[in-house]
Amino acid sequence: MTNPTAAMLVIGDEILSGRTRDANMHYLAGELTKIGIDLKEVRVVSDDRDAIVDAVRALSGAYDHLFTSGGIGPTHDDITADCVAAAFDVPIDVRDDARAILQAHYDKAGTDLNAARLRMARIPEGAMLIENPISAAPGFSMGNTHVMAGVPAIFQAMVASVLPGLTGGAPLLSQTIRINRSEGDIAGPLGALAQQFPDLSIGSYPFQKDGIYGANIVIRGTDGAQVDAAMTQLAGLFPE
Repeated sequence: MTNPTAAMLVIGDEILSGRTRDANMHYLAGELTKIGIDLKEVRVVSDDRDAIVDAVRALSGAYDHLFTSGGIGPTHDDITADCVAAAFDVPIDVRDDARAILQAHYDKAGTDLNAARLRMARIPEGAMLIENPISAAPGFSMGNTHVMAGVPAIFQAMVASVLPGLTGGAPLLSQTIRINRSEGDIAGPLGALAQQFPDLSIGSYPFQKDGIYGANIVIRGTDGAQVDAAMTQLAGLFPE
């Protein structure tokens, strides 16, 4: 049985301009690995309606789950909710339960729920809210698409709300060995090992440090016995 698959869509001009470094992909990949959902693709798009709609349609159709980050705040360029509604061809409007969450949050803070903040209560019809214990403004799940904030702390809290409701597969296991030889020296034996263990992912990540060329070899798979066997064989090929 193969693991469920996932994609991630990172939304925002600030990512593409280099102003903001995305941390959410790294976090999501780690969390999905733990529960056996394989992250297969990540895209980054600008705050452009057509680009977001097209990406949501393509990725939600190609994978079991799509996770988005960014573009659900109170400003004019926060257009993700509208784009997801368009991608699924459903209407969007302020929803009473989302409004109530925001109203309670801002009443407690002594702040007005003004028109800008109320934009965060606009939810596509039929979507389920994703809890936001940090700043209250909810994300939402529309079909297999989970729409979450771009702020890392809030994104992580929303991921924690979503993942318990998803069915995963076999967690991905990994082991790493450092080999102080250049990739040109190890490529042949490494390729033969990969053919011997077709169910495993064997990656080579080269480095150069203090005049030494080498590579960290990472073996990944869902079968711990196979990972152990491949790692033992690899260590025997290149003894220190």
